[in-house]
Amino acid sequence: MQNINSIRVISLWIFILPVIVLNVCLFISVNYNLFENTIFAVDQIGRSAFTIPYIDGGVSISRTARTYPTFLIFKPGMIITAILVIKYWITNNQLFQKIQGNTNKNNKFLVFGVLSAIFLIAHSIFLGVKLDYDIYKFFRRFVLLSFIIFEIIAQVLLVICMFRLKKEKPNLINSDILVLKIILVSLLIVIALVSLPFLISSGHTHFKHALEWNYFIGVVAFYLLTFFFWRKYKKT
Repeated sequence: MQNINSIRVISLWIFILPVIVLNVCLFISVNYNLFENTIFAVDQIGRSAFTIPYIDGGVSISRTARTYPTFLIFKPGMIITAILVIKYWITNNQLFQKIQGNTNKNNKFLVFGVLSAIFLIAHSIFLGVKLDYDIYKFFRRFVLLSFIIFEIIAQVLLVICMFRLKKEKPNLINSDILVLKIILVSLLIVIALVSLPFLISSGHTHFKHALEWNYFIGVVAFYLLTFFFWRKYKKT
């Protein structure tokens, strides 16, 4: 079960890296004056007054991340995160194949998890690219929405597999963390459904901004819980 140790390390980085990246971009956007008269002078569009977007929704993730110099941090940070996410789902699939005794059958969460990471890479690459075409604007929204939907589906499917494993391998898992995972995924689904009418309507800008900051943290918190879910495997 060496896969467990790999999963724990990968999941921790999937949480830490994007949280640092997002908040560094936010810091630069809010404290743009610190970079005046340097090669890292912040683009006018990327500048923001002081805000705590998790609470007041004063600025969007896109605005803090899509312009110079923050895109130099955001794009590679999110692409590396996506690569780690792909590794995470592949390693989880390998672990469950071993536990299930069937190395020829992939679990469904693998497909959705890998696709979500691919959409995250696409979103990171195209963020900030300006093309005044309706089909391009639709494509960007489709990519971002696909990342969220596929990620949540993958998380749900993995939680189901973990729940089934609860009785078979109680020595490997932390049941309390499994409960927290179930609660977190359920909340993400409920919040998405409840917020949908606001998201598709005009206005409610600050609500939408606050939602995207907090929702992203909720999504990556799933990986933080994974770190505590599996008990550290030791060779005997």
